[in-house]
Amino acid sequence: MMQTGPTDPSFQALVAPPIDSTPDVVDAVAIARLYGEPLFDLPQDLYIPPDALEVFLETFEGPLDLLLYLIRKQNFNVLDIPMAEVTAQYLSYVEQVRATNLELAGEYLLMAAMLIEIKARMLLPLKPRADGQEPEDPRAELVRRLLEYEQIKLASQKLDELPRVGRDFFTAHASADIEVQRMQPSVDLSDLRNAWADILRRAKLNAHHHITREQLSVREHMTHILRHLSDIKFIEFGDLFMSRIREGAPVAVVVVHFLALLELARESLLEITQAEPYAPIYVRLSYASATAQ
Repeated sequence: MMQTGPTDPSFQALVAPPIDSTPDVVDAVAIARLYGEPLFDLPQDLYIPPDALEVFLETFEGPLDLLLYLIRKQNFNVLDIPMAEVTAQYLSYVEQVRATNLELAGEYLLMAAMLIEIKARMLLPLKPRADGQEPEDPRAELVRRLLEYEQIKLASQKLDELPRVGRDFFTAHASADIEVQRMQPSVDLSDLRNAWADILRRAKLNAHHHITREQLSVREHMTHILRHLSDIKFIEFGDLFMSRIREGAPVAVVVVHFLALLELARESLLEITQAEPYAPIYVRLSYASATAQ
């Protein structure tokens, strides 16, 4: 008999064939490959941890969150919930939770019992109320709780979107070792002279003057004009005021003297005449002409 050794080419071809001729399926479907070889049965000594193949479904924060998810996902009207369909979907999810976490399923089972109760009450005839109003819908309390929960959930989402210290940004802290030295101003003689000149200029702007009230009577000036014209036949308009101006009367006295002249003319005690345009204006007593005639 011919023996083959490690150096024999036929032995090497059996150990490491150039082409893998092992079939993938041998009267069955391979469930896996181990080192390139197909496996048709699970090994007897294979250990699989309990949580290795755990499937995580969508997590919810409580029974109301799950119930609201089922309603919104299928575009149900929250004010008209189809209790039969929603209850069936809810119980299906609770059954999955109960198989893995019985303590967590307790809270969901309580809501499931409430859904079943509402479904049963909807199948029964509604009992009329004593006040004659419409009977309350068995779903009313559940709808109220769902709407309140949805409002709180949306508000919490908006709050969570706000920037948060430590999550979205960090507060910067910096310390600076700064020594501040107060610089003394340098003042020379010209600055002092300019400051003193500015004070004198301000003092001149703040000069005070006193205003005194002078009692002037139009009637008194009217009497003075009548006395002055009683000795003469007529007088030029400007000469009537010259006596007051020579006495150093202020402008207010001259104005009152003019008002007295106008008042006498209004009362027809004086006549103011002018021969032609731009000619001198003369003033005389009205009754002087009548006396002369």
